[in-house]
Amino acid sequence: MYTFVLALHSWIRWLAVLTGILATISAWSGAGAKSGAADRWGRFFVIALDVQLLLGLLLYFVLSPNTRAILDDFGAAMRDPAARFWAVEHVVTMLLAVVLAHVGRVLARKAPTPGAKQMRLAICYTIATLAMLGGIPWPGMTSGRPLFRF
Repeated sequence: MYTFVLALHSWIRWLAVLTGILATISAWSGAGAKSGAADRWGRFFVIALDVQLLLGLLLYFVLSPNTRAILDDFGAAMRDPAARFWAVEHVVTMLLAVVLAHVGRVLARKAPTPGAKQMRLAICYTIATLAMLGGIPWPGMTSGRPLFRF
């Protein structure tokens, strides 16, 4: 079960990255805001992030033997850069991305003008996408993982 959920989490990350980039580009382009593309891509972005969050929480709190070891000795994990990435950095940056994407959609709905809606979406989606990209365990990092798991 752990291997399957980990592989699924790894593959859906690419859907989240793609929809995050498309939502950000659509939000920054005036045409995307007028055509509804920013809202549509934003919805897909939030859905992909929510699925990733659920899978990540399942891995973090239930399935991962690595997390279990980290949580058993949290002090030692904070001294190890790879363990610290998984215990704190990955979790915080990804939660930030999820929260910002949701906040952006809520703020956009409450915007008084289409221009304000576009700017709120653009800013929130940009920061969310950057946070997500910063929290991915890219190959070559101390805590890096393969780009694709099988």
